[in-house]
Amino acid sequence: MAVTLCGVWMPNPTLSGNVLPSQIKPSSTALSATPRLLSSSTIQIVGGKSHGQYVNGRVNTNRTFEDSSEESLWTNLDADIYHWTKTLRPIQWYPGHIAKTEKELKEQLKLMDVVIEVRDARIPLSTSHPQMESWLGNRKRILVLNREDMISTEDRNAWATYYAMQGIKVVFSNGQLGMGSMRLSRLAKALASGVNVKRRAKGLLPRPGRMHRVRAGIVGYPNVGKSSLINRLLKRRMCPAAPRPGVTRELKWVRFGRDLELLDSPGIIPMRISDQSAAIKLAICDDIGERSYDVADVAAILVQMLTRLPSVGSKILYNRYKIDSDGVCGNIFVHKLAVQLFNGDTHQAAFRILTDFRKGKFGWIALERPPR
Repeated sequence: MAVTLCGVWMPNPTLSGNVLPSQIKPSSTALSATPRLLSSSTIQIVGGKSHGQYVNGRVNTNRTFEDSSEESLWTNLDADIYHWTKTLRPIQWYPGHIAKTEKELKEQLKLMDVVIEVRDARIPLSTSHPQMESWLGNRKRILVLNREDMISTEDRNAWATYYAMQGIKVVFSNGQLGMGSMRLSRLAKALASGVNVKRRAKGLLPRPGRMHRVRAGIVGYPNVGKSSLINRLLKRRMCPAAPRPGVTRELKWVRFGRDLELLDSPGIIPMRISDQSAAIKLAICDDIGERSYDVADVAAILVQMLTRLPSVGSKILYNRYKIDSDGVCGNIFVHKLAVQLFNGDTHQAAFRILTDFRKGKFGWIALERPPR
């Protein structure tokens, strides 16, 4: 049963424009996914284009009124998403094959030389596993934000600036079209070569046979594009891939060049998702099993989010569906669309809205921005 989400258009009075998500108390505001700062000593990230935020090779950190206003918008949106989800049935998804894979993967990680972590560029915070840091330790790591074609230039700039301000850059990729795969390929091979050099410098004997090759694991949430990325790196279809979570169900090693092996792994997700704001974003972006959530509820929250974002707003929704969304709560919008196009079937109407977002019918936009 879908829950009516009304009265959500008023800004949260407890928030100011400069409040960070990590400073918000869950009892009254957003419980947002706050990422851990990545240490440059344990992570190597490359790629990215030159953007307007960079001046003479450095990040322009001058804050403007527009920057502050935009920061306030995203902070308030996170707070509202938290309140919208409080009345809904919690989203939880942990199929049996993930439990088995997680156990096997943690054992394999002990043997890996390099780890490539893939996240969804639309929701980089929500697709960051809370235990990943402890699993990886000090291993060489590459961070990839996949589906860069599904976010705007402004979104990409924001994330590039966020990592650049920490002294690192990020690999933006498109596993479907191969964008970013060459940069990732060069870095992976360079890291593999570096591992072999250090091994020889320590006087260690090379591994016998196939085990002489450096081992790299590709890890991340379900449906973030891990298998597609491997297929692009190898330039042939070696791993099953489809635009839905749960396709890859077992670990699989594939050879990449002379000195490197890649491990394709099923998506891993926490056994219990405590951050329901992140869970809603996973559902919107199809990074979690559909059986775990009510499609109508998720679509209703998506409508409310899109209406709040200046890059979308009520106008684009009206142009798409000929339904006025200004001042209307998301569930009412879904019901109106159901009556207009689907003979009152709210499930079909909600699925249409989610599909339109996933196909970029409202424009390519991210649902998260970096914390300030």
